[in-house]
Amino acid sequence: MRKGRPRKVRVVRQEPRIRQFSPRGKRGRPDHIQLKYEELEAIRLADYVGLNQSESADFMGISQQTFSRVLKNARRNAAEGLVKGKIIKVLGGDFKIDR
Repeated sequence: MRKGRPRKVRVVRQEPRIRQFSPRGKRGRPDHIQLKYEELEAIRLADYVGLNQSESADFMGISQQTFSRVLKNARRNAAEGLVKGKIIKVLGGDFKIDR
């Protein structure tokens, strides 16, 4: 049982059109890692759109500290998939789509 404050739902503005990235040239069935919807949104806002962490956090309806944690996990997961040639699947998480 989890104690403390309840998790705040993260706001995702765009549902990703692509939900899986697969490496080419790796024989067999590579392992996969999971990238949550809110983690992809954090990468999109910080690294693609270029917002700072405070602006990105406001955009997602969470604190800057929580955004920082989500972004750190997202970058670690994406890096693992790229470096180790794993499939990156975008699924799950605590989010709601708000256009």
